[in-house]
Formats: sequence, structure tokens, C-alpha cells
Amino acid sequence: MERYHPSEVYELFVRHMNTPRVAVDNGVCATATLVQVHSARKHGVLLDTVAALSDHGVCVRKGYISSDDGRWFMDVFHVTDAAGRKVADADALLARLESSLLSAEALPPSPARVGAAAAAGAGVGAALTLLELVGADRPGLLSEVFAVLHDLRCGIVDARAWTHGGRVAALVFVRDEETGAPIDDAARVRRVESRLRHVLRGGARGARTTVVADAAAVNMDRRLHQLLNEDGEAESRAEAEPPTTTSVAVQDWGERGYSVVTVSCRDRPKLLFDVVCTLTDLDYVVYHGTFDTDGDHAQQGFEFYIRRLDGRPISSAAERRRVIQCLQAAIERRASESVRLELRITDRRGLLAYVTRVFRENSLSVTHAEITTRGDMAMNVFHVTDVAGRPADPKTIDEVIQRIGTESLRVDEERWPRLCSTEGDAGRGGGSAGLFSLGSLVKKNLFNLGLIRSCS
Repeated sequence: MERYHPSEVYELFVRHMNTPRVAVDNGVCATATLVQVHSARKHGVLLDTVAALSDHGVCVRKGYISSDDGRWFMDVFHVTDAAGRKVADADALLARLESSLLSAEALPPSPARVGAAAAAGAGVGAALTLLELVGADRPGLLSEVFAVLHDLRCGIVDARAWTHGGRVAALVFVRDEETGAPIDDAARVRRVESRLRHVLRGGARGARTTVVADAAAVNMDRRLHQLLNEDGEAESRAEAEPPTTTSVAVQDWGERGYSVVTVSCRDRPKLLFDVVCTLTDLDYVVYHGTFDTDGDHAQQGFEFYIRRLDGRPISSAAERRRVIQCLQAAIERRASESVRLELRITDRRGLLAYVTRVFRENSLSVTHAEITTRGDMAMNVFHVTDVAGRPADPKTIDEVIQRIGTESLRVDEERWPRLCSTEGDAGRGGGSAGLFSLGSLVKKNLFNLGLIRSCS
């Protein structure tokens, strides 16, 4: 019989009282699956919830976020699958949400269980070497990076790369091609970093190497956002580029001590994640909010009532400007007029160096890349444009497919359903037209739910 220290028993009691409760219901709404999450308020728990929904591949159509005085919160999400239907595997979605939210709340294992896990080798993921790359983007850069890694006999297991605002950020998980072990020899690590920094032209910040015990524990999307924000991409993009169709505003609600962040933009996968991730990493807490998406437009956008971690609202014009710039950049990083190419092929040494070299030789530029290896299969996605950032010529795409292999490489259109008609889109007008009318709608919803009280 396992025994716990009294302090562990008390911690178990506290966590049981604050255990997140999740419900997934297909019977409430006729067009979507309803997801409800109730939990004690903790910084980052909203992001964990949204990340779990994104990782499961569901589309968040609308929802509400509410909190009492910051100690307890309730989130409601209306979600569908990629085809716009209710989620068929509701039990799997429930299990993923519970696993994600409970992982941080798990009771520390007793000594007996630690010994048993160690003896069985349980709970230990495959160790890999993580390369974090940041630099100035240019045509063919990704091809050069993969060629260097191929030359240095670094086997690429997983990778993700984004380009935006003239900058590139990438996460690359590698291992030694011969042994399959992580690359941790100091001299070899310095050689890899030196070669990559030369390619990236980014100096000491251009390439950083760490060994991670479990690659699955790294949220790659969040880390890419962080790398680009640390690189100053949001500020440089705001200075260099003209205004975009993404409308972001930050207003004060002085009576309640909130800052109100309003976003209006085109809908796309993982949009809610990108917004919540940015606010969380900027150390803001979302107390209330609503979002209602419809087809290719966010219907009147998103609205969040936020405060800083210290409980105060945004207090300066510089702080307000940074929030707007970071949100605009985060929303637009995934948005590009690119062709999505999906590669499924038996993995082999030098595969990525060859494929990206073919892209470069045909004047195609990779704007986003998702590299995944499972067993002996490579399952990769590339978003490509011409070197000027315009949509690629279909003839060029056909030539590339013929060269790499018609059975392995194909054009894969994003499966993102259009749930509204063109007339409905036109009727809503531009993104900023309804931007400032959203506040009254949100307050009305929150009043009706009894989540806030009227100040009148």
C-alpha cells in the first residue's frame, strides 16, 4: 500500500477542490459541439485549453470566456471539425482536454511509484537536440539550412519554420544520423551553431542549441511566436509595412479597471490560439471575452477584457501600441497567399535538403514549413510562393510535383469551411466597420449571463 507524506495529502485535497471540470456535449447545439471548461483561475490555463482544442484539429466557431473575481473561470466553446460538422470523436476530445488541464495539477509521485517508473523506463520521452534559429529571411534560406544539417550528418526528426516581416524563425529537432542519439558533444554543437549562424547571418542570436528530454512537450507554435517577438519582428514590421486588413484596438473601461482588446480579421485555423498565446506571453490575464466567427471573416471579431498580472489595466500609450503591434503580427504570421504542398514519402537521408533545393531551383520560396517524421515515413507540409511573395505559377508547381514525384507530393488546399455566403460577407463590410460596436454586444452577453453587473 502506497503511503504519502501529510503535505502530499493536503496538496491532493487542495488540487481535488480545484480540479478542472470539462464537458463535451453534442446534444446542446444543432450545428456545433459544445465544450465547457470550469477551473480555478491560473495564468496560462486558458492558453492550455485553447492549445488542446487546436492540437485536436477542431475549429472554434464562437464562445465566451468569463471569470468572477479572478479566482474561478468558465469557458464555453462552440467547435466543429474541419468540414464544419460536429466533432465525431467527442470522447477523444474530452480526454485530450482533461489530460492537458490535469497534467500541471498531477500529484507528485510517491517514492514507491518513482522507483517503479524508473525501473520500467516509464514517462521518459525520446531525447532530441533542439535548434532554435532566427535571422533575416531570403529566398532559398531554408534550403541552405537543411543542406548544412545534411552535411553535418544531423538527422531532422521534426521541424517548423515561419517567415514574416522579412524575418524567419525555425525550430528543428535533430539527432545523430548514425546513432540516433541527441547531439550533445560540445565541440560538435559549436560547429553546428557556427555553420548555421553563418547561413542565417544572425550573429550569436541566430542559432541556439538545447537538448530536450521530450520533443512532444514543446509547444512549437508558441515558441515560434516568442522567438519572433524577442527578435523585434512585430515592431519592425509595423514600421516597414502599410496598414493591413487586421484591425486591433485597445480601449479603457475605467469603471471596471479593464483594458478592452478588440480584434477584427479574416478567420483561419488556430486564430484564437494565436491571439490568446500573444496576450498570455505579454503577461496579460483574460477575465472576460467573446468571439464569434463565421466563414472567412471573424463576425465582429474578438473582444477580451484584460488586466496585467499585477491586476492593473494597460496604462501607457507605448504599452497599448506594443499590444496592438504584437497581436497584428501574431495574427498575420500564418496568413499568406501561398500554395500548400503536402509531401508523404519514405524518409531517407538528405530528403529535406533535396526537396527544398528543388523548390529553390524553381524560384519557389517557402514561407511556412511543418516537418514530421513518424517511423520511416516523412509527412511534411510546405507553403510556397514565388520569390516576390506572390502566388506561385501553377505551371511551376506542376513541374516541381513531376520532379519530386506525383505519388509523393500534391497540392493540398486548406480544409477550412466557408459557412457564410458571399452576400453575408459583403453585408458586413470592412474589418474595422464593426470594430467599436462589439463592446456593447459583449457587455450585453456578459450581463445576460450574470457574469458582470451593470454600472448604470
